[in-house]
Amino acid sequence: MKLESLRIPSRLRGFAAGDAQVFDVTLAGDRVQAVVPSASQSQARGTLLSALVEAHAHIDKNYTVQEVGAAEGNLFAAIDRMAKHRAGWSGQTLRPRMERALHEAWQSGTRALRTHIDWVEGEPPAALAVFEALREEWRGRIELQFVSLTPLDLFADLAAGERIAREVKRAGGVLGAFVYRNEGLVHKLGRVFDLAQDHDLGLDFHVDEGLDADASGLRSIAQLMRARDFRRGVVCGHCCSLAMQDDAVANETLALCAGAGIHIVALPTTNLYLQGAWDRTPVPRGITRIREAAARGLRASLATDNVQDAFYPYGSYDLLETFGLGVQMAHLAPADEWLDAITVSPAKALGLAWDGRIAPGCPADLVLLAATGEHELVGPRGRRRTVIRGGQEILEQTR
Repeated sequence: MKLESLRIPSRLRGFAAGDAQVFDVTLAGDRVQAVVPSASQSQARGTLLSALVEAHAHIDKNYTVQEVGAAEGNLFAAIDRMAKHRAGWSGQTLRPRMERALHEAWQSGTRALRTHIDWVEGEPPAALAVFEALREEWRGRIELQFVSLTPLDLFADLAAGERIAREVKRAGGVLGAFVYRNEGLVHKLGRVFDLAQDHDLGLDFHVDEGLDADASGLRSIAQLMRARDFRRGVVCGHCCSLAMQDDAVANETLALCAGAGIHIVALPTTNLYLQGAWDRTPVPRGITRIREAAARGLRASLATDNVQDAFYPYGSYDLLETFGLGVQMAHLAPADEWLDAITVSPAKALGLAWDGRIAPGCPADLVLLAATGEHELVGPRGRRRTVIRGGQEILEQTR
C-alpha cells in the first residue's frame, strides 16, 4: 500500500526530513517500508499520525451517568455517587461497559490504553478479573494496561497496602493513588513508594485534582522520587492546582518534576467540567500548565479520563476530540506541534515498545486524517480519518 502526499507532524517523524513537508509512505505487510519526500511539495492530501495512545481512562466507571446522575462541578459528590453505584458492580455488569469502551477506542484509532480501576479496599475489585480477561481477548488490537486507583489514606493500613501491591504485581499492573491535600501526605506517599520499590512497580497518581493553590501532592511526589532515586516510571494525572499557584511556586515544582522525570497527563474534558463554580460562568479553566511544562522538556499527554459518568456526563473514547478541546483550553498553537500529546508522549509514559515516531521499519499502525493543514485539525476534517492497523485499512470515518 502506498499513501501519497501526506503531512507528517515534525514531532512524529523518526526520519530525517530536510526541508520536505509532504511525504509518500509505502507500507509492506505490517510495517512501514519507506518514507520519502513527495514529488510535489505544494499540496498535501492529508495528515498521517501513528495510532493513538490513551494514557488515562476509567473503563470500569463509564456509561453510568443515567443511573448516578451528573455531579455538575462537584468532584467529591461524583466520588460519593460512584462509590454507592460501585457497591453493586459485578463481572456481569462491568463487562458490557468495559467492552463498549474498547470498541469505541479501537474504532477511533487507539492502539494502547491505560485504565485506572477503582480499588478502595485491600481485596481486588471485581473489575480486575474482567480487565484481565479483556486484556487477553484484545491482545494484538489494543495493548491494555491498568492502574490500581486507591485513596491515599488507605495506605496508612500497612496490611491493606501490602495486599494491593502484591495483587497489582501478580496482575502485571501499575500502583496508583488518589492524592489531594491529605493529612500526613508525605508519610503516606512514602508508603506508596516503599511498596513500589519492594514489588518493582511503576506508579501513576491522580494528584491535585482541584483549584486549591495549597495542594502540594505533585511537588511532594517529585521530591520523593529524587530523594529515593526512584527509577521506575511515574505518571501524574490532573495536576490542576499547579495552574492556581504563583508562577514562582509552579515553576519550582515543574523544575523538580523535570529533574525527576515525571510524566504529566492533562484531562481537559473532566477537569473543564468539574473545576470552577457552577453558579456563574467559570473563570479558572481546570487544566494544568502544559506549555510551561513543555518549556522544561516535559511533553504532557492529553487523555480522555471519564466518559458518561458522574465525573463527566458526555464524551467518547475519541482522542482527537480530546485533543481539539485541549488545544483550545491551553492555547496549544500551532496545533500540529502538539499532536505528540496523543501519540509519542503517552507511548513513552506507558513504556510501549514503539514510541510512535513514524519511520521505515516501524509498525504500520497509523491514522490518516483528512486535515491538510494545522488549521483544519480542530474541526470536521480533523476528525475524519482512515484507521490502518497492521498495514490494512480497518475503518474509514467520514463524519
